[in-house]
Amino acid sequence: MSYTKKTTYYFDNPGPENTSDAALFAIERAEELGIKKVVVASSSGKTALEFQKSISGTDIELIVVTHVVGFTQPGVWEFPKDLAERMESEGVRIIKGTHALSGLERAISRNAKLGGSSRTEVVAETLRRTVAIGLKVAVECTLIAADQGIVSPEEEIIAAGGTAEGCDTVCVIKPSHTASYFSLQVREIIAMPRNR
Repeated sequence: MSYTKKTTYYFDNPGPENTSDAALFAIERAEELGIKKVVVASSSGKTALEFQKSISGTDIELIVVTHVVGFTQPGVWEFPKDLAERMESEGVRIIKGTHALSGLERAISRNAKLGGSSRTEVVAETLRRTVAIGLKVAVECTLIAADQGIVSPEEEIIAAGGTAEGCDTVCVIKPSHTASYFSLQVREIIAMPRNR
């Protein structure tokens, strides 16, 4: 029998107070496994900055996935433009992406004339409810990054997401494109909230 013994961290509760630890755990595991890309969700820039601080002095590439323009308000991008420009000048990749596990589906399910849940939303809700909201976010950011050609299905990455704000879930993922979602593999959960 062959196996690998790894450490998994469990936060007592979800939330932004876990962000700095989650960033450290992500970089620790990336260095241990020789992973060169970390994908993290950030809508305000706070989580992106924490992860950027943690990768300082490493050769790890930070990829920040933000909401699309219009996510909270038509025509508005909630990630601060000046921060995005500064981080990009420092080598951080910042990408905008439509939520792969909701997007257009949510528009249909929220429509009073159409209503109902979609199969895509069932996948998202399953990840949210059975494991962690941050896992759903990490998986979705991985799909967005793969669809934009930033990460490859041929490599492992670290992906991180959170519950509403901040970061509380970190995992190792072998990416896939959204069209081949069931080829995606969550290979390790590095950290997650124990109580959700």
